[in-house]
Amino acid sequence: MAKNSILEKAERFIHSSEVLANDGDYDSAASRLYYAMFYIAQALLDARGLSFSSHKGVISAFGQHLAKTQELDPRFHQALIAAYGQRQLGDYAINSGLRLEDIEKMAADAKDFLTTARKMLG
Repeated sequence: MAKNSILEKAERFIHSSEVLANDGDYDSAASRLYYAMFYIAQALLDARGLSFSSHKGVISAFGQHLAKTQELDPRFHQALIAAYGQRQLGDYAINSGLRLEDIEKMAADAKDFLTTARKMLG
């Protein structure tokens, strides 16, 4: 997996989430932000020669190999877990209850995560 390509995709998804949030579609914005963070986590794991086929596998491995070791701030793992839950709500609940404040927090986390990943990966 080309790390720059996947990080560029994550950046596009962050931008897409802003467009969706501005349109009031918080459910779809949450989905795009989760996937942005998921791609970032995949890129970081891939740089260590690790790949996983499931979302839960990526989230778990990210926690084990990067957060628990303190190589990355564990807040990124917590943000990824929270984003997964919010994506599940947005995708599957009729009334997710997601608000602009939720999306703004997710977006800030995703942007920080992307910046940190770019520094780590060079």
